[in-house]
Amino acid sequence: MFIRAYLRASTREQDAQRARKDLEDFASERGMKIASWYVENESGARLNRPELQRLLKDAHSGDIILCEQVDRLSRLRRDDWENLRAEISAKRLRVVALDLPTSWQLVDGDEFTQRMADAINGMMLDMLAAIARKDYDDRRRRQAQGIAGAKARGVYKGRPEDTERLAQIATLLSEGKSWNAVMQLTGASRATVAKAAKRVREGAG
Repeated sequence: MFIRAYLRASTREQDAQRARKDLEDFASERGMKIASWYVENESGARLNRPELQRLLKDAHSGDIILCEQVDRLSRLRRDDWENLRAEISAKRLRVVALDLPTSWQLVDGDEFTQRMADAINGMMLDMLAAIARKDYDDRRRRQAQGIAGAKARGVYKGRPEDTERLAQIATLLSEGKSWNAVMQLTGASRATVAKAAKRVREGAG
């Protein structure tokens, strides 16, 4: 059984490796070893994440995608989640999440139990993915309300720009590195790379 572990954090400031030991312990307790790791700092609301896409490209039928929580895999809108689920299903991959005990039977149980767990797991994944998206939307709404209130009071200053990081990204882009390579090297989001790329173009103009 080939286990591919997926770790994600939303921002560069967060530690994407935080749950690595928990995943290692989960596999070790079952006499298994994680064969491949995919780690990135990207929003779970984006489907086109470099490491997630690499995992899906690498994976073969019957492989396990192991993650800490379903929201590490998805905070996607319904249509994007359905596209991801369809790709996972088409490749006959199985998602095991530490926060979804019903999924543990996909590695713990016999063949019959695993087939039963597959059916139950699909419904549970859909439910938890929907909850994760709602939590994301709720947090974004509260954040927007907070910013609007701060602006009304004249105290909102916005997030300070990381000029050193933007300069690093701009240098890598100027050296001819692709956006995906820069994101992997720096942990930057696509939006941040786009901002740096725009400044590179403006500087050359």
